[in-house]
Amino acid sequence: MERTKKERYKNKLLRVMVKHIGKTNSISMSALYEAVFGEPCRDKINETRIIRRLITELRRDGVPICSDTDSEGGGYYLAAAGGELENYCMRLRIRALKTLRMEAILRKMTLPELIGQLNLNVGGKK
Repeated sequence: MERTKKERYKNKLLRVMVKHIGKTNSISMSALYEAVFGEPCRDKINETRIIRRLITELRRDGVPICSDTDSEGGGYYLAAAGGELENYCMRLRIRALKTLRMEAILRKMTLPELIGQLNLNVGGKK
């Protein structure tokens, strides 16, 4: 996707997200796709990939877009004041630690050993 078009879609996505502040106001991926692109989402896997990329870019820009997959469907939302961002970040950390724990098991290491190696690798690169 060309840069100017992508920026336009990021701005549109952000304008839509401003209407969805707080977990109780979350928007589903399909509804988000439709709001940004103006057409129904026919393929939730392939067509929504662009939305997920745009969300990732906005998060990298510091926009606190959270997501949840609860039994009632979940969706995406901007963190409201309070603990929503903290809760989302904690879920990210737990998921990351589970992934690292699996890597440690596969490498026959303890999680602290693996994390120590990661610290050395990151610390050694400048």
